[in-house]
Amino acid sequence: MVSNFTLAGLYIYPIKACRGYAVDRAMVTARGLQDDRLLMIVDGDGHFLTQREYPQLALLAPTLGDDLLTMRAPGMSALDLPLRTSGPARPVVVWRDCCQAVDQGDAAATWLSDYLGTQARLVHQHDSFPRPVDPRYRRRPEDETSFADGYPFLLISEASLADLNQRLMAPLPMDRFRPNLVVQGCEPFAEDGWQQIRVGAVTFDLVKPCARCIMTTQDQLTGERGGPDPMPAMRKLRMSMDRRVPGVLFGWNAVPRATGRIRRDDAVSVLAKRERGWPIRAR
Repeated sequence: MVSNFTLAGLYIYPIKACRGYAVDRAMVTARGLQDDRLLMIVDGDGHFLTQREYPQLALLAPTLGDDLLTMRAPGMSALDLPLRTSGPARPVVVWRDCCQAVDQGDAAATWLSDYLGTQARLVHQHDSFPRPVDPRYRRRPEDETSFADGYPFLLISEASLADLNQRLMAPLPMDRFRPNLVVQGCEPFAEDGWQQIRVGAVTFDLVKPCARCIMTTQDQLTGERGGPDPMPAMRKLRMSMDRRVPGVLFGWNAVPRATGRIRRDDAVSVLAKRERGWPIRAR
């Protein structure tokens, strides 16, 4: 055991690309935090929709409880839906992955289509059809994920964001980067050297850094793009030199070794460090 830090934040995003919320405790499952990104909005062809094309998704606030989903958004009446987690499967596409999902019905589709101004449907990841993690970064054949971009967890440290904010005209909140796990007490970008950590009683492997995109310019409270753009500063500070993950890097993707419950303020212990950090160019 190398070091001890603290889990300062724990975040769930029930619908991919929509607003998330902080929780005090959560169950770690093989696919990620329980209820995290198990739902997704798709177009008529089953391709996923995101804030990149529909920035108003930042204002769509879902909540989950007792197998009931509630969706709220500006100008819309709240919609309550019983979740359908199994049943006839339909194909949907997340980036290059074709997955199986359960459609959540016409009421959800009408509500979302009215809000977005385009044909849209809501789907739930099918319980019986896993979505494997990229084989290049799997630690075990059974590693899987939800409708997240590719990995069940995203970890960022408070110190790394504070370091980035020192280089911006105005500071950015953590929600611009949409992490699940936020660690407190380490040095800036210490996570670059972590290979395996334990949060509470649950062990995680940090498998690859996260490449960032235009989503970091999207204000998650207003749904508007603007304010300080972190990308120029991150290009100077965090450009990948490894072709496997090109672009600007901020945060680390992680996969769990087991299931279990974790809580905010849990101890975070570094169990193993990398022999060599990820190659990053700073200018």
